[in-house]
Formats: sequence, structure tokens, C-alpha cells
Amino acid sequence: MRLNAKWIFGGVAVAAAAAAGGWYLRERATERPNHRTIAADGAFELRAYPAALLAETVRSGPRVAALMEGYEALVDYVLARSRKGERMAMTTPVLSDRAEPVGWRTRLFMPGKWTAATLPPPPDGIAIVELAPRRVAAVRFSGRADDRTLGRKERALRRWLEGQGLRAAGPAEYASYSGPSVPAPMRHNEVLIPVA
Repeated sequence: MRLNAKWIFGGVAVAAAAAAGGWYLRERATERPNHRTIAADGAFELRAYPAALLAETVRSGPRVAALMEGYEALVDYVLARSRKGERMAMTTPVLSDRAEPVGWRTRLFMPGKWTAATLPPPPDGIAIVELAPRRVAAVRFSGRADDRTLGRKERALRRWLEGQGLRAAGPAEYASYSGPSVPAPMRHNEVLIPVA
């Protein structure tokens, strides 16, 4: 029996669309920190975030290796692999920024149902921190968040800040909303800069 090429390509397209829909729905269903959009300008936004609890860890080395190691440690904490007690839900985004002098800090927002008093104690190397309410400038982009792209997006965000008459109040942070299994064109990334 000969298969029609239209049927084969049609089946592949349907399977790809179904997989993409699954990734999209899973990403949208994962808890994210609340924020209020103050201003929007294409891919750029000025946002107001309330206080939040985060788990963070610092690892040394090149960015990608340090972030992977830090992320794995945070996932082990959230999913109760490195501690006793119940599993917590995963959240997005994963935040990262440079930790001087030679490392990278990786952070995960804690699910909203937990408080500083009810969170399970973290293992050594992980700290629970409270992020104060803040204003943040953000630029969204898809694709891979490699060093070159992050640098280009950060420079664009700093130019946008300057054009809006705003002043940075801290270093840039990188936010990844999509897991490594999500195809690069569908990934949701952001560069964030706290604003004075």
C-alpha cells in the first residue's frame, strides 16, 4: 500500500501542533509571580511586582554550567529529593544573575501557598530570601538565551530605560519560562532590570 505524501506530511504537522499545544498549556498552567503592567511598548514593559519568597543558590563557573547545577539543586529542594516533607509545585520563571566575583545565582519563586514560616527548611547551599516589592523593566524574546543574545537584549533594554527617563536600580537578571525540551522558537525568555 502506497502512502500519500500529503497524508504523511499532514500527520507530522498535526503531531507537531499537538506537541506545541501541550508545551504551551503546561507553560501557561505553571504558577508565575503576579505583577501589574505599568507601561507596555512592544516587547518592552515596566512592571510592578509585590513581595515574593524565593529559593536561591550560587554556583561558580561558566554561566550555563553554573546555572544547570544551581537549577538541579533547587529542583531537588522543591520536589523533596534533598529534604523531607511534601513536594512543592514548580514555578516559573527561573531567574539568574551574576554573583560576584566568579559565580552565578539561580533563583526560583516559591509557590504562593507557602510562607516563610511554612516553607520546609532548605539543605545547605540553598537560602530562602524575601524579595521586596519592586519595579522592573523587562524585554521579552523567544529562542535560545545564549550569552550573545542576552547581551544584545540587555543593551536594548538599557537604551529603552534611558529613553523612558528611568534609572536602573540593580544588575540585569535573566528569566527563563520554558524548559529545555521546548523547541527554541517557542521558548519564552526575558531580561529584567530593577528600576529606581
